[in-house]
Amino acid sequence: MNLANKLTLSRIFMIPLFVFFLLSGSDVTTLIAGGIFILASITDFFDGYIARSRNLVTKFGKFMDPLADKLLVLSAFICLVELQIIPGWAVIIIISRELIVSIFRAIAASDGIVIAAGSLGKYKTATQMVAVIIFCFNPLITRVTSFPIAMILFYICTILTLLSGFDYIYRNRAVLSEPK
Repeated sequence: MNLANKLTLSRIFMIPLFVFFLLSGSDVTTLIAGGIFILASITDFFDGYIARSRNLVTKFGKFMDPLADKLLVLSAFICLVELQIIPGWAVIIIISRELIVSIFRAIAASDGIVIAAGSLGKYKTATQMVAVIIFCFNPLITRVTSFPIAMILFYICTILTLLSGFDYIYRNRAVLSEPK
């Protein structure tokens, strides 16, 4: 188990702690959850950087890194629905896109095709993570402004989720075509 894979696993192990603090319901525990989420998000950057720069890319990492990202962000969004902060319909769109793309990747992999993430997908992930962080630090932000920064960013990431899903399928539609 190399360092990059350990960082990926640490992100997964942070999820229950993040969920506990986010759902605890006070401003202080929400801020702690935000700190945990930031730490987990930083491990996402470093595990990929370390794996590529030290030639430590493994099958385990290729599978677990995107899974860890999805589990982290989707856990956050589900908690925010539970707390009645964001609408469930938007989270259903986000979960649906993730399932569709994951199944699509599995189909491609079964044919020996590896599909890299596109730039829209990377922007989607970044905006999702930033939106969660802003929601966690919202108790501090609302003391400064009443402008709904977190909700606007959440709707932007929902739109990017849809666009990146359509783009992903369209760019790789040949995967679904039958051999002649």
